[in-house]
Parts: sequence; C-alpha cells; structure tokens
Amino acid sequence: MAVSYISPTSSCGTSLRSSVPPAFVHRITKYDPADRDEHGSYRGAEEAVSDRGPVEAAYLEAISAFAEAAGIDRLEIREPFVAGLVHFGAQAAVEGHGLSGLFPADLAGYHDGAEVSVALALELIRVMLREQGAWCRLEAGDVFTVHVGWDQYVYVGSDQPCTGAVARTRELGLFAEPLKTSPYAAEPEVTEAADEDFWTSVRTELAARQGLLLEETSFVNASRWHRLTTENLNAVRAGLAPRALLTVWPDLQPDVDAVLAALPSEWHIEFVWETKNGTIKDVTVDETQYQELAALAADARAACALSLYTDERTPLLQAALPDSDGMLRARW
Repeated sequence: MAVSYISPTSSCGTSLRSSVPPAFVHRITKYDPADRDEHGSYRGAEEAVSDRGPVEAAYLEAISAFAEAAGIDRLEIREPFVAGLVHFGAQAAVEGHGLSGLFPADLAGYHDGAEVSVALALELIRVMLREQGAWCRLEAGDVFTVHVGWDQYVYVGSDQPCTGAVARTRELGLFAEPLKTSPYAAEPEVTEAADEDFWTSVRTELAARQGLLLEETSFVNASRWHRLTTENLNAVRAGLAPRALLTVWPDLQPDVDAVLAALPSEWHIEFVWETKNGTIKDVTVDETQYQELAALAADARAACALSLYTDERTPLLQAALPDSDGMLRARW
C-alpha cells in the first residue's frame, strides 16, 4: 500500500443509525490526581511514554477487567489509522506500524468494522500505548468503548458502572477517574454512501472519459489505486475492502513528461503513477524533490499529480461503502 498523509477527521452517512455514548466513562492512567494543578495538568514525575513492562501490563489488565465486567468478548475496529508523513507521538513510529504479526503483511482485516477478540484488541491497545504508528477506536456498539489518547491516557466507556473493574484498576496501581464522555468519541458528519446511484455516476463518467482513477482507502493514510474501465469496473468493485472510502479522479495521463512539466514553481503533491508491470504507486513530494520524482517516473506508463492543498483537491466523486444491509456505518 502507498502511504500519504490525511488528517484523521471522522464522519458518517445519512443512513447511519444514531448512537448514544456509553453512560459510564473512566479515564485510566498512571497519573495520580493529587499531582495535577488547578487546571488539571499533571505535574508529577511519571513519564508520558509506555514502560513496556509492568505499568503497560497493568493498563492492559485493567482494560480486560472492564471488558469482562461489561460482558464483552469481541470489539469492532473503528476508524483505523496508520502513521503518515506526520507522526505526533512521543515515541517514533515503527516499520509495519506495530501491526506485524497481528495482521497479514497487506493488513487485510485491519479495516473499519472488523471484529476482533478482546485478546487481539488488547494487543492493538499495546501498539497504541507504544505509539508505534497504528491507531483506532475499539467499540462494541453503544455498550463498550476503548479510546487510547496521547501520553498514556486511555478512556473506557461502558453501559454499566463496572465498580469491580474500577477497584481492580486501583489495585493495579492505576487511577480510574469518572468522566462525562471520552474526548475521542466520534463526532459524525455526513458522507455520501457508495450506493447504486454512486455507481451509476461512475459509469456515466466512464462513458464520457473512457477511463477513471479510483482511490480506495480502507484506513487513514493508506490507499490502493485502480484504473477503471467499463470492462473491469465490476471486478474492481467486487474486490473493494469493507467500508472503504472511494475517491474517483480523472484517469492517469500517458504523457508523463507533460505531467511533470505542468507542475508550478512551488508544489506539494501526491504523485500517482503506473509502472511498466501495471502496478499503481504513489508518493508525496514537494518542489525540493523534483529530481527524485523525475527518476521515479522515468519508466512510468502514465501518471497524475494531485494537490495536497484542500482547496485544490477536488475529486470527481467521493463516497463510502455501505455494509451488505445497505446501512452506511463508516465514519469517514
């Protein structure tokens, strides 16, 4: 998968069922509330990184206790993310985003709506505590949520008070502080559904243009690219990842030299090109990297340059895949 930076804002479609945040939310941390100032900022000696040892293990055991108290044995991955050009963590991201060994090399199964066991969810939480590059919300509908924030802050929501889990958290040397809501709760906005009307629009564009470029994003900061034709449209559609965000662009241009020549004096682009063997790749570059870009594109069969500036990034169509029942649950 090619990697580029996308801001992790979240939204959902008009057909998404309304949801109510869990009534009981606790902030789980290693930070003693007695060491906070009048503004709530921590002033103690604990470092804002994982110790990768007993404290980290205590976090995972505490979260497991909350899941058990809530009767949860599986969780959904929501809004999955991998590190892009910008990584804000206190610790460096690692190759594979910390997901190696948890998912296949192509990260199949790491997508919005994928169900995982609590054991695998805890491993994802470990990755997030270590800030290795992957991030996601973990949720069981309106019943249970786990959100990992910056600096070793974890927010657990449940539809019941989980008093035993709160007590167990304290026994583990951590602090479970009640809150009204998680600061990482999703705030849905409206996104189009990739329904039959969307695909009709795709076919109309194809008929007019003879070819299109489809960007398939199954998690933030990673895309697969497809050159669409009337002949391959159904096959490409059948292989799309669940709940993917689909962005339709004009097709790649065969005159690669013309694409490079058309770049302005200052630019920050996502350059997409097709190699001789038909693989489509992308790279994010700016004007200081022109020579490297020209070398990459030397053997390209076709290419395009997509601006990374929001007001200049205007696809032909964009929508998110609904579930098999027609409901749009993806919150892009």
